[in-house]
Amino acid sequence: MEEFQRDTETGKRESVLRILLRWLSEAVETIVPAILIALLINLFLAQATRVYGQSMEPNLHTDQRLVVEKLSYTFHEPQRGDIVILQVPQAGSGLLIKRVIGLAGEKVEIKGAKVYINEQPLEESYISNQPQRDMKATVVPPEHVFVLGDNRGFSNDSRSFGSVPLDNIVGRAWLSYWPLDQVGFLE
Repeated sequence: MEEFQRDTETGKRESVLRILLRWLSEAVETIVPAILIALLINLFLAQATRVYGQSMEPNLHTDQRLVVEKLSYTFHEPQRGDIVILQVPQAGSGLLIKRVIGLAGEKVEIKGAKVYINEQPLEESYISNQPQRDMKATVVPPEHVFVLGDNRGFSNDSRSFGSVPLDNIVGRAWLSYWPLDQVGFLE
């Protein structure tokens, strides 16, 4: 009888051990691929970011959450009007969100509260307030873009730190997902 109890207890321990090992195996099989997929997506395809400051108002607001897609600029350069996330060492360690205004080889100038590209006025339905000061003409170097905030009076942008190398662009702001009343694709 005593031997039967020991065998039963040993069997129960083995059963519990098997269940734990099976559970651990399934957890590892699920969690490790999920982590790898998340890392791959974050490194190469997309990442989430948060808007800080008022430089892109009225279109983007502080604490608004965005999805930044990173893939398209490996196939083509940014286009005028794209909202991009970029690193600018001269502007501090954080990421900035700005709109592409000037492309490589173009002459950008601000005069009389209007942006000119190659001496042609740029139509900008997205800005909230006009530039407060004029800016003398500058030519955007190859492999660079000229960026401005939509809220020109409150934006640290290419008027301060110059044109931005394409390598400093993290990606294109693509989708707003928070707050819920602002969910949608960005223009």
